[in-house]
Parts: sequence; structure tokens; C-alpha cells
Amino acid sequence: MSDSHKVRVCLWYEGAAREAAEFYAATFPDSRVETVQQAPSDYPDGHQGDELVVLFTVLGIPCFGLNGGPQFKHSEAFSFQVYTDNQEETDRYWNAIVGNGGQDSACGWCKDKWGIAWQITPRVLTDALGDPDREASKRVFEAMMTMRKIDIAAIEAARNGSGRAAAGEAEQHK
Repeated sequence: MSDSHKVRVCLWYEGAAREAAEFYAATFPDSRVETVQQAPSDYPDGHQGDELVVLFTVLGIPCFGLNGGPQFKHSEAFSFQVYTDNQEETDRYWNAIVGNGGQDSACGWCKDKWGIAWQITPRVLTDALGDPDREASKRVFEAMMTMRKIDIAAIEAARNGSGRAAAGEAEQHK
């Protein structure tokens, strides 16, 4: 295997590395399946000729998909964080992952059907969380904590102190 990259992220799959790589390539820009390699002989969880390695790129990140078997599972300790520029892009990625057998979670996190964790993160959210106005940042954080998929309009309302977030905060101070 000749590879010009100095590093690739190795993702362990239970026989579905090509399926996952093809899904990523169809879902995200700057993503593609590069090479599929068959096992040269039998191995503990497969046979000669089985697809063993899939080299692919996700959002410009070189990856190495290994069909290694059921021994190891993915966890949220590793995730891809995908920055989005608007609600349409946020919805598109979120819905693609969750709607393809994935699972939604809190605060913009979800998992694809192979167990890889993804953070679909609007840039508006990261900007608002870093707002030098600590009260605005706190409102944004509290709004985010109630969400699964991030709602950009609600994040902007929280940052500006308007909308439901501000009404709830005013109610707490009574």
C-alpha cells in the first residue's frame, strides 16, 4: 500500500467499512472512497478475499477503514466535529446520519449506524459560546443543553437575550 499521507485515522468496522466509506463520500464534500483491499489470507474474523481495508477520505481527513470484527466498538471518546454554516447544512448532515440508521443525542451529537460519533456544529454556536459577554455565553450554553440537533435561530435568540431563552431566564429571576 503506497500512501502519500503521513497519518490516517483508523476506524474499526465489523465488516462494513466500504458501506460506511461510501455513505460518507455521498454525504460530505471533499470525501471519497480511494481503495479497497482484500485479505491475502484467512484471519481471525475473516477469510482470504474478504474486504479487509478501505482507504477513504471524509471532509479532507484521510481514513483507514479496517474490517476487524466485533472485538472493538466505537464510543463518543472519538468523534468527527463537522462545522456548518447555516441551518440547511446542519439539517442535511444531521438528517443524513440519523435518517440512515443512526441515533440522535444531545447538544448536536449523533452516531451513524456503524457507531461513529459526529458533532454537527453550526459555527454560530461556537462563536456564541465564545462570546466575551459571559451572560450571553451562559444563555447560549443553557439553550444548547436542551437541544438534540442544534437550532441556529434559538441559539441566536439566546445570545441576543430574546425569545424563549430570555423569557425563561426572566422567570427564574422573579
